[in-house]
Amino acid sequence: MYITHIQNKNTMQILARSRLHALSISLLCISLLIIPSSANNPTPARRPPRQLSVNYYAKSCPNLDQLVASVTSQQFKESPVSGPATIRLFFHDCFVEGCDASILISTKPGSRELAEKEAEDNKDLRTEGFDTVHKAKALVESKCPGAVSCSDILAIAARDFVHLAGGPYYQVKKGRWDGKFSKSTTVANNIPRANSTVDELLNLFASKGLSLQDMVVLSGAHTIGFAHCKQFVGRLYNYREMDPRLLKALRMSCPQFGGGAGVVAPFDVTTPFLFDHAYYGNLEGKLGLLASDQGLALDPRTGPVVRLLGKDKERFFEWFAVAMEKMGSVGVKRGRRHGERRRDCTVHVS
Repeated sequence: MYITHIQNKNTMQILARSRLHALSISLLCISLLIIPSSANNPTPARRPPRQLSVNYYAKSCPNLDQLVASVTSQQFKESPVSGPATIRLFFHDCFVEGCDASILISTKPGSRELAEKEAEDNKDLRTEGFDTVHKAKALVESKCPGAVSCSDILAIAARDFVHLAGGPYYQVKKGRWDGKFSKSTTVANNIPRANSTVDELLNLFASKGLSLQDMVVLSGAHTIGFAHCKQFVGRLYNYREMDPRLLKALRMSCPQFGGGAGVVAPFDVTTPFLFDHAYYGNLEGKLGLLASDQGLALDPRTGPVVRLLGKDKERFFEWFAVAMEKMGSVGVKRGRRHGERRRDCTVHVS
């Protein structure tokens, strides 16, 4: 009985080992069927791209914000127009192929393909904006060579000028790489027009991942800055949604035909050099300079936001900081595959 039990136990162990062996062979066969497929088409593990971060340069350039601030504060003292010029430069950069400093690239001598800055819609961008970024970049390069992108410097400089003009101070997330391409042909369909309708503005902003609220809030950057006659002269003689006193004054400076080419007028006629919420109150009083601005107050979708912000400066500042962060993340390039880090912001890395 005992021997029979032993034999039965041995038999069971042999059967178990046989089954395990058979299972091992089956698994091996399955693995042999799978391995050649992955070997022929390897899919290497990819490290996820680093996200934008306030502390992105904590080790490589810990004093970056202070370095840029030393330039922007001096520029603001010497030439206050550097403020709106740089903020507008940042807008134009982000709306065309993303926030990648492609707006700063110069056309190669003899090239038939013009860079973004040469596009018709960018020809009125003031040199003070470009100068600010180039000066800041030169200083940063002297302290942190090859570490910081031109696109991050532009984003920081825009924030600095918002604050220097009286607006909110907000943290700028960093980690953008500079774009490898800059083509004038990509500009026209991506920049708001002075006479854009609300529908056109909503569609354009939506294409960048920005909401109706973002659009109305970011338009508030027109609380500082100026526009040339050609951008609003049409509505002076063919449009009546304007305060008659403002209309009369603008007509004196901007004739319907000829003249006024070098004349500029402030977007915000009440506090043109102060970053505040007066822009929205002006729109309610039909003191908007551009047709695209005045349309925000007249449209039933955007009008309520205009009226809300016209009464609440703190809310405007809070929403503006959030909207700038959202816009600053549009089309961001990350890593060498998609971007570059230029030492000279005007020239692509060769």
